[in-house]
Amino acid sequence: MLFKPDSKDTAGEGVVPPRSRPRGRIVSIGLVLLIAGGIGYIVWSAFQKKQSEARTRPEIAVPVLAATPKVQDVPVYLDGVGTVRALNNVTVRAQVDGKLMSINFKEGQDVKAGDVIAEIDPAIYQAQYDQAVAKKAQDEAQLANGRIDLTRYQQLAASNAGTKQQADTQKSLVAQFEAIVQGDQAAIDNAKATLNYTKIVAPISGRAGLRQVDQGNIIRGSDANGLVVITQVKPIAVLFSLPQQQLVRVNAAAGKGSLTVDVFAGDGRTIADTGTLQGIDNQVDQTTGTVKLKSQFPNDSLQLWPGQFVNVRLKVETLSQAIVIPAAAVQRGPLGPFVYLIGEGDVVSAKPVTVTQQNETAAVIATGVSTTDRVVITGFANLSDGAKVAVGQEGGGPSQDLAPRKRQGGGGGSGGGRPR
Repeated sequence: MLFKPDSKDTAGEGVVPPRSRPRGRIVSIGLVLLIAGGIGYIVWSAFQKKQSEARTRPEIAVPVLAATPKVQDVPVYLDGVGTVRALNNVTVRAQVDGKLMSINFKEGQDVKAGDVIAEIDPAIYQAQYDQAVAKKAQDEAQLANGRIDLTRYQQLAASNAGTKQQADTQKSLVAQFEAIVQGDQAAIDNAKATLNYTKIVAPISGRAGLRQVDQGNIIRGSDANGLVVITQVKPIAVLFSLPQQQLVRVNAAAGKGSLTVDVFAGDGRTIADTGTLQGIDNQVDQTTGTVKLKSQFPNDSLQLWPGQFVNVRLKVETLSQAIVIPAAAVQRGPLGPFVYLIGEGDVVSAKPVTVTQQNETAAVIATGVSTTDRVVITGFANLSDGAKVAVGQEGGGPSQDLAPRKRQGGGGGSGGGRPR
């Protein structure tokens, strides 16, 4: 029996044709995508709006510090490395042989020229001196007797009671006695000098080093090490070198007068002592291309010691009424040194400058800056040409005294930077 569907089931209102169902699904998916796209567009538009607002936000001023250039006299220095040398250095040796009886100094003691620093047994040399004195006395007695005889013979010859030949012979004998007495006096002087050599005296004033011989030893004048080394440390000398290119400049400055030389302490900034240039070597060292110079220092506080290596600067001239700015203001670029000048509205501009000389604290400017300008000294990290700045504090510019302070006594004060 075959089943036949009812006409209401095939043509009724609640029945959906098979081909209409995929179309409904596509429409639903399209509506979802359209809604998602609209939401995404709204979010993207809001983000772009915020980005645009951020780009159009007003520029923030860069915080900086500034300084005003000053006009002052600036010394010009040449730097070198030197070695401290004793002005005089003497190895004290015995001048006679003998037993060392006493040592009259302490190691490291300051001694004066003429001080007896050691004594040798004088017994043998005292005996030789006494013998020379006795020999002279003997010869002087013979000389006195000869002179009496000469007077007698001259009187006899005058009265023809004696011959003139006897008188002349006696006169010659007296001359011989006189010569012998003079030789005796020379022997006495020699013996006295030898006796005095038993007292070893300091030939110069200075600082005694470590003794090389102990008391009780036999010392001789041929000993290589001697008794002690005395070094003169007040005043003291410093030898230093400069490049040969500076020789003409140094000679020209030395021809105008005495030149000042400063020696720096161990920190490289504090001046240990100030002296004067004593001389320039007469030739250039071809192996190093440098010339040696010698300077002398009073060394009252004993800051300098023989053999010490020190940094030295030589003042060759003074730049009169130069424009000086803090060294921090000078920047280096591809086209050379420049500074940032603060103009109207606190807007900076990069200005090329010519630097005559510069140290750690100050720079001498030949061109590019005037005393009415303001230069930036800090805050360069975020700074560019045309940027607006906010000046937090006006600096006073470099110190009037560009040179480091001199150490007083044994203390060490701090000073300015060392010129280059």
